[in-house]
Amino acid sequence: MYFRQILHPDLGCASYFIADHGEAAVIDPKWEIGEYQQAAADARAEIRHVLETHNHADHVSGRRRLTSATAATAHIPAGPDGPGMRDRDVVRVGRLDLVALATPGHRPEHVAYLVHDEGIPRLLLSGDSLLVGDVARPDLAVGAEEGARALWDTLKRVVALGDQVEVWPAHVGGSLCASRRPSSATSSTIGHERRSNPLLSLDDAAAFTAELTRCTPARPPSVERVVALNLRGAADPGPLRELDTTGLARFLGDRICLLDIRDAESFDAGHLDGSINLPAGGRGLGTRAAWAAGAEEPIVLVSPSLDAGRRAAGLLRAAGVWNLGAMTIAEPEAWKAAGLAIRTAAAIPAGEVVPSLRARAVTLLDVRDPDEWSTGHIVGSRSLPLSELGDGRNGALALEPPIAVVCASGARAALAASILRRRGHDPVWRVASGVEQFAHLGASITRKPL
Repeated sequence: MYFRQILHPDLGCASYFIADHGEAAVIDPKWEIGEYQQAAADARAEIRHVLETHNHADHVSGRRRLTSATAATAHIPAGPDGPGMRDRDVVRVGRLDLVALATPGHRPEHVAYLVHDEGIPRLLLSGDSLLVGDVARPDLAVGAEEGARALWDTLKRVVALGDQVEVWPAHVGGSLCASRRPSSATSSTIGHERRSNPLLSLDDAAAFTAELTRCTPARPPSVERVVALNLRGAADPGPLRELDTTGLARFLGDRICLLDIRDAESFDAGHLDGSINLPAGGRGLGTRAAWAAGAEEPIVLVSPSLDAGRRAAGLLRAAGVWNLGAMTIAEPEAWKAAGLAIRTAAAIPAGEVVPSLRARAVTLLDVRDPDEWSTGHIVGSRSLPLSELGDGRNGALALEPPIAVVCASGARAALAASILRRRGHDPVWRVASGVEQFAHLGASITRKPL
């Protein structure tokens, strides 16, 4: 057996390539399919099957692209009345049996695949049911309580498979499909999870449901769009249009969203008026873009280079951001020569914010997630999670200027500050450092009791 886990670090997704005796299967393929084709070449195998554990809501599946490229057979979970994989259905790959197990909870149609090698169950491709140190969130397809109750029954079935079975999930750390914050590990065993996963230690269905629904993460903004794409099988949208400065000037006559993926310092030095700054160096680029930009308005990527723009476009499309209209290279001097409106912005050191906050001369806006805020925040700051900030067009938010925006390290602050400026708030600064820096400077921090 040839087995390989293939990760998508930006989205926290995991997919799998498995081969035996010249036949191969891919499970939960990501949008970019090149790694599976390379794995098939390495294993000297032909991809015959493409399987999905469920209809994904956080990323666009590469199922259609991969089956088109390989003539493989697609196997998707059965809906309530439709065809597809059902409990105990088997896909044969060489001498391996991939046995479908009905595992609802994250979604009603969810299946996991138990891999039998020489008749022995060895691997569980658990999809979004059991994760490493966590379980999947229950609220993306049905009501949270309904999903949690189904997931309770699923986990009892999974644990009964035996401690020796390896667990290989569809999501790892950084995923929005997790209920909490999964471990940074990318695999486990049922025995290890049974002993160490706190959600598996709860005594009954009521306690499990209450804990799982107590604090669900922010809902990914493009769930319905991604689900619709995956139901029909997403086709390749083709290359992104590339604009020079002249073409960009014509494009700016329409209602568009300018998404500038340069680092915050380059953006602050000079950017097109109304741009949103989404630094491409961190994780979650596609999800944050979907929170920042409207689903209908065309997006023009502003990039430091063509290669960087193409990489970012791939990440955005993988997350369901399909309203990309074009891409252009950041050339502030050429913009000036063409008469385009350019703005600058600034970062403010935490050391300057502390006395202003004490004097109530600044609004300090914390855009971290609610669980980060509850763990510890600066006294006098205001919580507005990035996921609730919107697409930059709703001007109803009441904030008293000047505004300083802070997060854990600075990337989310850069994005949030640019969104607020697009709304018309002024002045708005990003805090270059994170919340913890304020404690070193003597600001009061509330801490959650251990």
